[in-house]
Amino acid sequence: MQMIRAKLGFAACLSVLLALGPASAEQRFITLASTTSTVASGLYDAILPIFTRESGVAVHVIAVGTGQALRLARNGDADALLVHHPPSERKFVADGFGIDRRAVMYNQFLIVGPRRDPTAATGASDAAAALGRIAAKEAPFVSRADNSGTHMMELGLWRSANVDPAPGSGTWYKETGSGMGATLRMASAMGAYTLTDRGTWLSFRGRGGLTAIFDRPDSTLRNQYSIIMVNPAKHPHVKAADTRQFIDWLTSPPGQAAIAAVTMAGEKLFIPNAAGLQ
Repeated sequence: MQMIRAKLGFAACLSVLLALGPASAEQRFITLASTTSTVASGLYDAILPIFTRESGVAVHVIAVGTGQALRLARNGDADALLVHHPPSERKFVADGFGIDRRAVMYNQFLIVGPRRDPTAATGASDAAAALGRIAAKEAPFVSRADNSGTHMMELGLWRSANVDPAPGSGTWYKETGSGMGATLRMASAMGAYTLTDRGTWLSFRGRGGLTAIFDRPDSTLRNQYSIIMVNPAKHPHVKAADTRQFIDWLTSPPGQAAIAAVTMAGEKLFIPNAAGLQ
């Protein structure tokens, strides 16, 4: 398995893949465009070697935000994508670029921030109200600002709070343009708030001065991940058979059990739910 954290677009990713050399090129593999949160949480380190041992197919992961993963897939630069923004996923399939969209797993978004919680966001009625309190105090907030699924969820919460954070850009509203791990590190260094997925948070927790500020069961904060095959009718070079094998395994009882077995400090990073799709 090879993982690539892409910041410079597909050309940079391709150069890394080519640099892997002839031995890697000879092995059967598929390319998966996936979110940074699935990589930063350590999920793939745990489950992909199991699939490769059983199938002989390696999975090369290009780790980017959901928006960029969708663009890569539209261009035919991946065989499949695993992302977490259902409206964008449905449009991708409806536009004919993807087939066989399946639910894989979910966790939840939460707001983390400094332990002293100067805005009293912990006591808010819901996540949007918590962001409203942060904005009212112009407390530091770090946004991924990378068109990822997490970023799109954040923007939706700001809209629900009737807050436009754009005027605060560069002052209290900080934009990283980076993945979840880097964003959490910046929030920790600044004593700022941020929105994160639970998987990455569990992997990061304890390494900075942040704590969970708003973390409650809430259907609006559900973070659903789905896998989609890139449509071979659009891009005939897609490795359809091997990709189908991976999708079938990931959504099968063994694949779902492998996901469920990945924990951090006794908590599951993701809850498998291949039986349902939003």
